[in-house]
Amino acid sequence: MSDSIRQPTIWLRSLRGLRMRLAATYVLLFALALVGLGFVFRQSLTGILNQQSERVLDEEWRAMKAYLRFQRGELMWTYDPEDAEEAYAVDRLRRVLLLTDERGNVLELSSGYSALGSESIQQIRSVVQSREPISVVRHDFRGETYLVRMGIMRDQGRAFFVAIGLPVEDTLRIPDHLLRQYLLSVPVMLLVIVFVGWYMAGRALRPLHQVAETASAVAGGNLSLRIAPRGSGDELDVLIGAFNQMLERLELNFQQIRQFSLDASHELRTPITIIRGQLEVALLTAETREQFREAILTALLDVERMGQIVKSLLLLEQAESGQVVLQKTQLDIAKLAEELVSQFRIASDEKGLSLEVVAHGPCWAEVDRVQFDRLLSNLLSNALKYTHAGGRVEVILEQVDGAAHLTVSDNGQGIPAANLPHVFERFYRVRETTPDPDRGLGLGLAFVAWIARAHGGRVEVKSEPGQGSQFLVIFPAPAPVDATGPEPESTAGLLS
Repeated sequence: MSDSIRQPTIWLRSLRGLRMRLAATYVLLFALALVGLGFVFRQSLTGILNQQSERVLDEEWRAMKAYLRFQRGELMWTYDPEDAEEAYAVDRLRRVLLLTDERGNVLELSSGYSALGSESIQQIRSVVQSREPISVVRHDFRGETYLVRMGIMRDQGRAFFVAIGLPVEDTLRIPDHLLRQYLLSVPVMLLVIVFVGWYMAGRALRPLHQVAETASAVAGGNLSLRIAPRGSGDELDVLIGAFNQMLERLELNFQQIRQFSLDASHELRTPITIIRGQLEVALLTAETREQFREAILTALLDVERMGQIVKSLLLLEQAESGQVVLQKTQLDIAKLAEELVSQFRIASDEKGLSLEVVAHGPCWAEVDRVQFDRLLSNLLSNALKYTHAGGRVEVILEQVDGAAHLTVSDNGQGIPAANLPHVFERFYRVRETTPDPDRGLGLGLAFVAWIARAHGGRVEVKSEPGQGSQFLVIFPAPAPVDATGPEPESTAGLLS
């Protein structure tokens, strides 16, 4: 029962499909073109045959004037009866012939012309007065068509009316016969066009089927598929390009969502376990109010840490997905660095570190003020954290070929070479030999990498264990605008 219902549904879907409509359009256009071409051909052939009939009648008219001559004031046929060719020509001319004087008195009338009917005296006088031969169409009693040439012949002031006829019925039937044969062959041609149109429509729609199949595979969860462009540069290539770009964005978004879920579950698992363990221990062992208070305070600190993790993750996801719009303006980042470094003076003095800014004049770059502060703050925080007492941290700014170079270097503990390719990944932290209670979330350098990319630049790192680290951020050359104008407001967010 279900199969019997499914088959008509498939047929109906095929009949309503785009391929069927395209094939039907091909057939309809070709049918109209073929029928129109047939009628145009018939009309052209009719005109050619009519001109040919006129030329034949002209030759018959000249031949008649050659054989019909005046002798002793009368018109007579002059030819050699013994000459078969001349005898046949005169006999042919006299088959459809009418000869009268100018008053309409019949001098000679063939049986063939009598079948066309008599000419009126008005018609005869009109031809005599016109002095030029005319051609008319006549029909006999059977309906057959004749082309008749009427004119005059003169001799010594006398005028004679002469009319000869040429049967053209068979000639006129040729275009209709050919058109009939042609129209009978049109269905065969249309049948061929149906198959060709069906094939061409299927070939033209093949990229659309690929798009549909890829979309079905995407619906099944496979976002890595792409459709190869055909290289023709037509509308289908534009559609394929837009579809592939959509898939790339979808794949990137799904990867970001998956990465966010993994990162959040990984980073929140440990604080939640710690909080649960602390509360369970307090519930089982705490006896005084102070012990309960201490356990709750420790749990609140861990909850605050969890909130910071979630907030930083959300901000990084928004940044990498393009939801954070930079408000860039041309600024002297050497001046910005001086202002920001002054905020880290107390922390560096407490740790006994030397913190200096090295800049030989202004260093212009087109940056977002808030995001630049976040980038430099993250680099300074790492440098101060991993540099021992008595160490040195420098912020160097210079203009190189128009581009702004920001370098943050220290002589701290450094990073092993095996860890360098991963330092800009989320939550990546170099394994330390001694536990660090102030260990960060592992998101600071991920923010630095994103901010550099968002400004059209890049970040590089060089480091050796025991020798220190050097982070170089390169901002592209700014556009030539007036840097003294007012600075627009920037994006806002948490410093990580």
